[in-house]
Amino acid sequence: MTPPHIDLNWLAVIAAAVSAFVLGGLWYGPLFKRVWCREAGVDPDAAPAHPRRIFATAFACSLLAALMFATFLGNQATAADGFGAGFVVGLFFVAMSFGINYAFAGRSLKLWMIDAGYHIVQFCLYGLILGAWH
Repeated sequence: MTPPHIDLNWLAVIAAAVSAFVLGGLWYGPLFKRVWCREAGVDPDAAPAHPRRIFATAFACSLLAALMFATFLGNQATAADGFGAGFVVGLFFVAMSFGINYAFAGRSLKLWMIDAGYHIVQFCLYGLILGAWH
């Protein structure tokens, strides 16, 4: 069985991946940093041990997620299709998977809402960008 050939717009995929960084900077910065840090047990003033490695890993993961989401959407998706698919993936695949892990780990509902909310918006942005940019 051979995988189908899909023409990808690599600039759109990279833009979608970058959008996750912009969103993350806002989401885990001025919007929710203090609450997230308190709920996650992280010192908000402590610098990460290896920021380059963390950001490189985060970008690689964002790029792979955007790439696979573009493949999932296909070439015919509109911005509205992409947004809808992103919402479904973010809410029902990512957020619910986090919900299972957070329940077993005893993490707070507030932490789950912050992290899940980020990924819902992240995939909505992916869908908007990938669907709009053919």
